[in-house]
Amino acid sequence: MLTATALDGVGVDAVALKPAEHDLERATALGVESVVVDYEGREHLPDPATLSSLASALDCYVTTPVRADGFDPLGDDSLMASLPAGATRVLVAGNDAYLTESEAKRAVAPRLGAARERAPDAWVGTEGVERLALAAGGTQFELLASNTAREVRAMRAAGFDGDVALYAPTVLTDDPDETLDAVGSYVARRGPVRRALPADAATDATATGRAREVLLEAATDFALVGDADAVAERIETLRSVGVDHVVAYPARGLEVFARDG
Repeated sequence: MLTATALDGVGVDAVALKPAEHDLERATALGVESVVVDYEGREHLPDPATLSSLASALDCYVTTPVRADGFDPLGDDSLMASLPAGATRVLVAGNDAYLTESEAKRAVAPRLGAARERAPDAWVGTEGVERLALAAGGTQFELLASNTAREVRAMRAAGFDGDVALYAPTVLTDDPDETLDAVGSYVARRGPVRRALPADAATDATATGRAREVLLEAATDFALVGDADAVAERIETLRSVGVDHVVAYPARGLEVFARDG
């Protein structure tokens, strides 16, 4: 039985967990039926017992960078054995921050294709490889952005009838200072925001003037921000254009999601 949490009624389908940051054992207290375990480097990959426990209690998804040793379908795939049968893979190109120099140079397209052949139920992360991901097929795992609604509408209009899952940092507050502390640095890394920010501007609650305006506006584009009702309304709008699954990253910490109300 799912417990009452701050996510009740918001419309979130899954929570994204970072092993280096979150206690994965708390996943069952979040009031959701699915979790996505993010890859943050080989040293932070949860042990098989932890993943098996998650997969037995919840629908468990694990991001696996197809260029990384251990998950490379055209090379070293030794880490595949650590994933329980009940876990679904999320195939991603992989963030260069979590890859070695040689891994980052590997071609993505043939590896996505080969990985999809081995795991036909896998989700496919689109960040930075949108066309390759669409060609690979499967559930498209998108990152929330200012143009998400337009892009999803275009996909549906073009005849894509697969599922669309959406990853979104989620704040669950309408306090501007808490919002900036939670996602200011994250949205500042988005291309359009980076170009609009004044040089050397603060990106947390200390931001002022033009920088503060840019960051707060960007937070509503690249994250789910506001009280529970506002976030629920945003999610409903996203579903109306064709989003099937919403995966929330707890930008203010896991304890905020686990807390009732």
